Amino acid sequence: MKTSTHAAYCNTAQGQIRALLERWSVAVREKDIDGIMAYYAPDIVAYDAILQLQFKGADAYRKHWEFCLGLCEGGMLFEQHQVTVHADDQLAFAHWLCRCGGIDDKGEEKSSWMRGSAGYLNTDDGWKAVHEHFSAPFDMTNGKALFYLKP
Repeated sequence: MKTSTHAAYCNTAQGQIRALLERWSVAVREKDIDGIMAYYAPDIVAYDAILQLQFKGADAYRKHWEFCLGLCEGGMLFEQHQVTVHADDQLAFAHWLCRCGGIDDKGEEKSSWMRGSAGYLNTDDGWKAVHEHFSAPFDMTNGKALFYLKP
């Protein structure tokens, strides 16, 4: 992408959300809790795939993120694929497939694919996620998550 084209793209709401997602993903891979939390609005409402039905507020979600980061002792995997962004000047929505997990002490990858979506508000501090949802499909006959599915 030419520099002028890249700069013009990043000045669009869609480009800004994509850049925000990339910064957030880097922070997750680096286990940078402050960088992760910079992505969220103080009043975030999140529906993560594990532990609780919902998380209300950045303080509660930070504690959850700290717990999750502690589950991965080695390198962290966190990638968005098939990202779609819809945005205007004030509101945005994105959805994607997410590969997340880690590298264990033997160097083996332990990861799965999930679904992710987020809603954003353009604030005085820039774009912030005000809603987030991660989920995995499950088999209704046995109630088990289908972590082996791939795009």
